[in-house]
Amino acid sequence: MFASTLKLILSLPARKPARSLPRRLDGLFADLARASGPPEASRIEELIWAAWMSHEDPAAEESLERATRAIAAHDHAEAEAILDELVHARPDYAEAWNKRATLYFRMGRDDASVQDIRRTLELEPRHFGAICGFGQICLRHGDRAAALFAFDAALRINPHLGAVRSVFEKLAAETGRTAH
Repeated sequence: MFASTLKLILSLPARKPARSLPRRLDGLFADLARASGPPEASRIEELIWAAWMSHEDPAAEESLERATRAIAAHDHAEAEAILDELVHARPDYAEAWNKRATLYFRMGRDDASVQDIRRTLELEPRHFGAICGFGQICLRHGDRAAALFAFDAALRINPHLGAVRSVFEKLAAETGRTAH
């Protein structure tokens, strides 16, 4: 699963987002690429996350919000039940898959998390959060080269991820590799 997810990440620049995603994301990603600095980039990132959380079905959006609150409260059973139902009912909802991937990561269920990261990226190839999550899983498994690759891919989408850049630079220095 890890190798196939790395291959998917490699193909992301050529892939188009699912038609179910809000069209305003295209403009937001263009704005993010041109952001003049951290304050502007942070504002645009917030708008991207809000767009990812949104859904044309208000009930689906509310379910995702409930799941997010359950994750924050460490109520993993409740969050998993909500997200299982949500991805079954709305398999095109990329952020539902990403939230379940996050939940699985927190639970230490890395294989399940990678499966959901893969589905997230199939729907939304620009999901820098999912790519960073995959990088964290690679680090947890000691695969520094794969983590470096994932963080580089995330930074190509969003060059304003300061903490990710720091980890990337540290890994690059340790492995003797360079960006891009």
